[in-house]
Formats: sequence, structure tokens, C-alpha cells
Amino acid sequence: MEQLQTNMPDMYDAALYLRLSRDDIEDGGAKTESDSIANQRELLRSFVKSQPDIQIFDIYVDDGYSGGNFDRPEFKRMTKDIESGKVNCVIVKDLSRFGREYIEAGRWIEKIYPALNVRFISVTDQFDSNTADFSEKSFVVPVKNFLNESYCRDISGKVRSHQKIKREKGEFIGAFAPYGYRKDSENKNRLVVDAEAADVVRKIFAWKMEGFSLGAIAEKLNERQVLSPKAYKKANGENYNSGFVGTDTPKWSAVQIKRILVNEVYIGNLVQGKQERISYKVKKRLNKPEAEWARVKDTHPAIIKQSEFEVVQKLLQYDGRASKTAEHASFFSGFVFCGDCGTPMIRRVNRYKEREKAFYICQTKNKGGACTRHSVSEEVLKKIVLKEIQIYTALFADYERIMDELHKMRIDYEQVVHYDMQIAKLQSEYSRYYGLRASLYDDLKEGLLSKEEFDEFRESYGKKCEELNRRIEKQKELVKQMFENGVSAAVQLEDWKKSLEIKELDRILLALTVDKIYVYENKRLEIHLRYEDTIEKLKIIKQFYEVQQTECGKEVG
Repeated sequence: MEQLQTNMPDMYDAALYLRLSRDDIEDGGAKTESDSIANQRELLRSFVKSQPDIQIFDIYVDDGYSGGNFDRPEFKRMTKDIESGKVNCVIVKDLSRFGREYIEAGRWIEKIYPALNVRFISVTDQFDSNTADFSEKSFVVPVKNFLNESYCRDISGKVRSHQKIKREKGEFIGAFAPYGYRKDSENKNRLVVDAEAADVVRKIFAWKMEGFSLGAIAEKLNERQVLSPKAYKKANGENYNSGFVGTDTPKWSAVQIKRILVNEVYIGNLVQGKQERISYKVKKRLNKPEAEWARVKDTHPAIIKQSEFEVVQKLLQYDGRASKTAEHASFFSGFVFCGDCGTPMIRRVNRYKEREKAFYICQTKNKGGACTRHSVSEEVLKKIVLKEIQIYTALFADYERIMDELHKMRIDYEQVVHYDMQIAKLQSEYSRYYGLRASLYDDLKEGLLSKEEFDEFRESYGKKCEELNRRIEKQKELVKQMFENGVSAAVQLEDWKKSLEIKELDRILLALTVDKIYVYENKRLEIHLRYEDTIEKLKIIKQFYEVQQTECGKEVG
């Protein structure tokens, strides 16, 4: 090192290195102002003017990059200029601008730069490698670098904590709004609907309910020259990079369609914190278990109705793979199952004299398994299912009238709960298991049970009581919601009412109203509609209403 300093050049070609990141921003703005890029540039230029042996070769600015590592584009460019002999002096405002990782910063300052005959100057720290003595190089610089790293670690922890609080409050903290939304101009942590993109999202969900495959939906959008999410954001001036490698003119793909269809953001929920960084020093992110995600409901306007979202999630389980010769799934795909073996039934078509007749048969039988055909005509199935839907739609209208009458009679949900035999049966079962659990202590004292048997039965009965209690509360809550918000809140009545106006069942109405259809060999159909719990509660409410009417009649008589 002594030899290197005796051969110092007459003029140094200096690299002015400037850096600022989000980690450097503190409440109040004082720190931000003092460390701003403009401030750093002015300070360093002023310093160079006072040094007759230094001239500026170039200025290197890493704006928005953490000091926790040296993976920065302008730092790398500066290093290339040093290695090519263009730069032999590096000047920074202070050591924290150079880097906050003390081991790596020390390696550059104490080993690499001296080996390359590069002079290093930190202006506000009053450190110059040409004039620094042993104590400055071996003690002062390492200590300051260590303090800088401690600051970086502390700030990183504060940022993570701040972000966690924002997520739990339902505030959006992503760099870019999800497709279909944009950030509120008055509150960047709140999402508002982007009308143009939201319309595309609605089409995607509607096409899925109609039975189109993911690939077919992507193809429809590409044929219509609808901009993909990445292209749309760039067209609107956003410097968006999804992190996925793609072409210069990205198109819609089945993967993108799937991401949209499973994203809860479209029903008004925010799900954030799915990943976390390994540490403040490492950029790599790891996936977190779903139980640790921050999920907050109703944080912003929904684009898709809850009922439609739920239907699509079910359809994705069953008809994700359309026929190789068709762009969408068959009409009842995902809905019709064999009543005996439980497997999804498959569609077959008979063609005779230019006429086609579609029917469904058991998939197990079709593959040579131990079951029977369970054949049912598609047209017959459509008519029966539509009729069933229309019957319940008419009943819903009747139930709305009954609810209005009960309100006029000043009947509250607690009275119906006491009348509800389903709830009474669950409560009776709960009391039985609770009594069995309580009696275990006596059996243990009398020696009828060992300690191991006691613990095993106690845990088993306890879990059964917890399960029954949850079911009881769920049943009570359902009745309460129906009394407070009406039938239309419990059932998407506008979806069902469509059935009264149409003559032929379509797939969207099927998806919105039907859960599963089981076909038995004797042609018997078992149709499970959506909202079956609500339907059962409505029947009980109707029975209660009829009893009240009878009681009123007796009193009048």
C-alpha cells in the first residue's frame, strides 16, 4: 500500500456515485431531503471543484436501490469503467451511500480498490484512502459500515412491520394494481375499478360459466385484439414488469386466464403477504403457507358477484380440460355424476340421418369398470332441471311475502330458532356428547377407564361438541341473516328469476343455481341445488308462519 501511494497520478478521473432507496426515507422528510440525489450531486460536484487533482469522469446514480447489497446497475457500470482503466477514483457523499452491508463494503474499500489503485473518498465522513492512517482504515471505516448495516436491518424490520399493519387493515400495498383496477388518485392504498379492463374481466368469468376452456378464452381475447394485462399497463404508461419472461408483444394465455379466475380481488377481497423475503440482504422470496396470508374482505368495489366466483371455482375443478375437438366443455360438464360410483358422467353423441342425440353415461362403465351405463338424454335432463329451478324460484317469491308478514307480526329470528327442529336436534345431540364427556371423570375415578382411555374419549367428545356447536351457530346465523336482510340476501334471486323468463336451460343459469346432479340406473335423478341450507330454513320459516296463522285464527275465534 505504501508503494501504491508513492506512485499516485497527477490527475484522478473520478466516478461520483449516488444512491437513494425507500429504506432511506424517514417520517418527516428531513432524511430524504438531505440524502436526495440532487443534494448528493451538488455536494460532490462542489467537493471536486475544491480538489485540483480530481476531475469528473462520469456520474453514476442508483435511484431506488437498497444499500443492503451491491447488485445495482449503475454500481456495476462504474465497476466496469474502473476495470477498463477509465476511472481511478470513487467519491461518495458518505459511507451509507456506498453500501450498508458492512462486510461487502469493507471488502471493496479495504481490498478491491487498493488492489486496483483506486482512490476512495467519503466526503462527509472526511475519509480519503490516500491520506487515511492505519486507525481510520482498520477501525473507523469498519465501525461506520457496521452501524450502516445495523441501520439497514432496523429499517427493513420497520418496513416489514409497517407493511404487515397495512395488509391487516385491508390497504393495498402492491406496486401495481391488479388488472381490472387502478389505484385511487387520492389514496394509493385503495383500489378503484378500471371500467375498460373490468369489462374484460366480466367477459372472462361469463365465458368460463358458458363452458369455454381457458385456452379458448385466451384465443377469443387475442382474436379481438384485446391487450393482455402487461400490454394494457404499458399502454397506460406504467413501467410494469410481471417477472415472467415473455415476448415484446405479450398475448393472453391460459395461465393468465386462470390467474384472473381464481383471484379473490375481483369479489372485493384483498389477499396479500403470500411471499416474504429470506432476509433484508437477500432479494429471493419464499411462498408462505395460506394460513399466514393476510385476507381482508370487502376492501374495494367488486367486479364479479360472489355467487359467480364460487361457481367458477367449482367449474375449474371439473371441466378445466375441454374436448380436443371443441373449444368448450359439454353442457353438463362438472354437474352430472353417476349416482352409484360418484364419478363425473361423460357426453356421447349418436348421429342418425343428419340428426344428433346427445346423452350422458357413467365414465367408470365407459372405461370398462364395474358400474352400469346410467344413460340419460341431454334434452330430457335440461327440461327436468329447468322445471326444478322454476319450482323453487316461485317458492322464493312466496317466502319473501312470508318474511314481510312475519316482520309485521313482530316475530324475531329467536322465535323461529326455538321452533327449528333441525337446530333442536343438533342441540340435543350436543347435550348428549357433553354429558358423556362430563361422565368420564366418574368412570376414571371408579377405575372403569384407564388414564389413556380417559384422555382419548375426552378429546374425541370435545371435538364432537365443538363441531356440533359450530353447526348450531351456523344454522342460527342463517336464520338471523334471513330475518335481517331478507331472502334476496341469502339467495341471488336475480339469478334464479331468469328461469321464469326462458324456455330452455342455458349453462350460465345451470351454473348459478345447480350444485350437482346424480343419475341412477333406474332413471331417477337427484338434483342438488345451490343454497340448499337456505331452502331448508325457508321451509321451516313457512311452517312456523302457518302455525302462527293458525294460532291467530284460534284467538280471533
